Amino acid sequence: MTNLHTSEAVTGTGDRSRPRAALPALCATQITSWGIVYYAFPVLNPQITAATGWSATATTGAFSGALLVSALTGIPVGRILDRRGPRAVMTTGSLLGVVAVVAIAYAPNLAVFTAAWLLAGVAMASTFYQPAFAALTRWWGEDRVRALTVVTLAGGLASTAFAPLTAALAEHLSWRTTYAVLAVILALVTIPAHAFALRAPWPPAPTSPSQRDTPNSSVIRSCPFLMLATALTLNSFAMYAVVIALVPLLIERGASPTAAAWALGLGGAGQTLGRTLYATLARRTGVTTRTVLLIGLGGITTAAFAMVSGPFPLLVGIAIVAGMVRGNLTLLQATAVTDRWGTTHYGRLSGLLAAPATIASALAPFAGAALAGPLGGYPGLFIALALASTAATLFAAGGTPSSPQHHADGPSTGP
Repeated sequence: MTNLHTSEAVTGTGDRSRPRAALPALCATQITSWGIVYYAFPVLNPQITAATGWSATATTGAFSGALLVSALTGIPVGRILDRRGPRAVMTTGSLLGVVAVVAIAYAPNLAVFTAAWLLAGVAMASTFYQPAFAALTRWWGEDRVRALTVVTLAGGLASTAFAPLTAALAEHLSWRTTYAVLAVILALVTIPAHAFALRAPWPPAPTSPSQRDTPNSSVIRSCPFLMLATALTLNSFAMYAVVIALVPLLIERGASPTAAAWALGLGGAGQTLGRTLYATLARRTGVTTRTVLLIGLGGITTAAFAMVSGPFPLLVGIAIVAGMVRGNLTLLQATAVTDRWGTTHYGRLSGLLAAPATIASALAPFAGAALAGPLGGYPGLFIALALASTAATLFAAGGTPSSPQHHADGPSTGP
């Protein structure tokens, strides 16, 4: 009986090896954490700058600083996750997130506001997708794609749920009071969910002969790992620059701000739809094939935005397709380590892969806005971003070791 239980814990295939409440809890906490700590800011920022006199550049810089801190903090957080599991990390992250949002709400000056956002970056690293992915990868084993899909489907609803809620609160309350209310919601949902739903024993990391022969330090220095990291970084830069620049592009094409915002929102709906298709794609393609395919499709949709000037419904259609590709790319990154190097060092390796990509996503809004002028407007920017995606595709072709966990030339194991 002991041996059976140990086997279940390692493979993640037995019900006793995983906390049954973890999946619904992580769905709820991803929606709430992303919705409050991330998506509330772009909704409230115009009110923040109007009420305080702080420049939009300064407030956006504080927010980008949080993303940079999240990228750097994600690496040591990943090591802790590998050893101890997600409960302490994610519960502590929730507490820090609440403190950070309260500090943002009552910041008396820009310096405190910025410091509060840097603290929020630590909370992001401890509560957003990466720790959730690490938990599901270890607990769900071979069923991880299904579990990851469910959580990212839920996470995709964060902006749908909290952007309108934040806007509705801001219509009746100041931005400070709105953030205070959101902090209460964050505390009530995420702290108990992480503390009580993630209590199951942390299974030992599975090992295989191939994993014993390839320590994670060798993986990190390997050419495939470096090429994959480069591909994901370029892709993240292009993808997030497109998301931020889409509204001004569509306005430049003649759309009203409201219509452009709807196009962006429908792109988010496409993102959720796209994630439902990833498991089928994972079954039918090898790891290299789908990496190249998805990054390449992202570049094609970006180029389409640059070359198609209308009519507006066609641009909305492109936005939905681009969202579907982005949704799949989220799951592609979540499974990038396990598909190539197994699950033993998932936390650390995924943290190292995510760090430069997160830094790129933090810099993308500023870089995109800075490049749009010299490139002759947003269509020129989108052409440049499509070229960045093309370069990412070339790097992705070499981003798989010769003997990955799931061989690149055959379909990967999926649910």
